Amino acid sequence: MASPDDSPPPEPPAFPPTLSTKLTAWGTSALPPMTLTTLIIALHARPPQPLPLVIPPLLIFSSYLTLAGFQIDGAGMTAAWSGIYTLLALRRRPASLRSRFSLRGFVRGTAVGLGAANTVAGLYVYGTGDRVREEKERREGNRWGVYKD
Repeated sequence: MASPDDSPPPEPPAFPPTLSTKLTAWGTSALPPMTLTTLIIALHARPPQPLPLVIPPLLIFSSYLTLAGFQIDGAGMTAAWSGIYTLLALRRRPASLRSRFSLRGFVRGTAVGLGAANTVAGLYVYGTGDRVREEKERREGNRWGVYKD
């Protein structure tokens, strides 16, 4: 039988995440641009609309940059292309009230909202990022053996 003295020490209370930590986590993640890519392709692949379909490969590349250790640059690229898509999508207005409340209208609204969130979070990370710390983390990780020092 264990005595009361053998119990582990209590953990310190966790602080609730602040807005800046949430924005940093969102901006340095590779999932939001990939989710926006999925929604853009779902909306614009049939019938093919060439202008919006230029954006998904660029968002995929920004996810690759983030995963490769360039979180600040990936966040900046995500912010730029998500903002461009949001502005492009907002210039078109659905013709009727019925089309706004359809499944396609819901997906379009989600894509616009996600694009706006990506833009805000990416701009925050790009504006407040510490490139020296990021390079230090990239060198310590040395994921593909690029750094020989």
